[in-house]
Amino acid sequence: MYVRQFMISQVFTVNPEQTVVDVMALMREKRIRRVPVVEKGKLVGLLTDGDLREISPSPATTLSVWELNNLIAKITVRDVAKKKVVTCPPDMRLEDAALLMMDRKISGLPVVDEGKLVGIITLVEITRAFLDVMGSRSPGERVVIETKDKVGVISDLGIATKEHDVNIASLAVFHREENKVQILVHLQGDNAAEVETSLEKKGYRIRK
Repeated sequence: MYVRQFMISQVFTVNPEQTVVDVMALMREKRIRRVPVVEKGKLVGLLTDGDLREISPSPATTLSVWELNNLIAKITVRDVAKKKVVTCPPDMRLEDAALLMMDRKISGLPVVDEGKLVGIITLVEITRAFLDVMGSRSPGERVVIETKDKVGVISDLGIATKEHDVNIASLAVFHREENKVQILVHLQGDNAAEVETSLEKKGYRIRK
């Protein structure tokens, strides 16, 4: 799976000369948490809701409401946006993008292709991809197969499903401690119970 498969292609952007008041309004209207800053077609920065909170006045301030509004109205995107932006290409593997976010402690990456902003990928999209891999929306009966990590496990599952004319709607393998694995599978077909029985006879532990 690659970033381009899950990224948001319709990206709302701002330019450096816009005021933060404009950006706040845009983020509220579109319900977004970050906006890339683009100048002459080039990505030059990133502004997040966290950046906007940092410039918000403290409740302890002695300035009047008029003074506060006047002060904020003069602040431009150029003044507060991050200049060094961590980006990724559209063909980056999704797991590499997730690792990059974890390493940099960020929750979103602008996607850049040959210098052009083509999308944005966030932890929300990565979570959706994870749920797809887990088969959260897959039809069929959810079964967890517990066994030792050994050669032939997937082969046994394939043979059992073929014998009983059952389709595998989704499959994910999780490696556990002490050389054990859990295989989460969605079995689609009228004979799913027969597949489970067949696997139990071969020594596999079946959990729902």
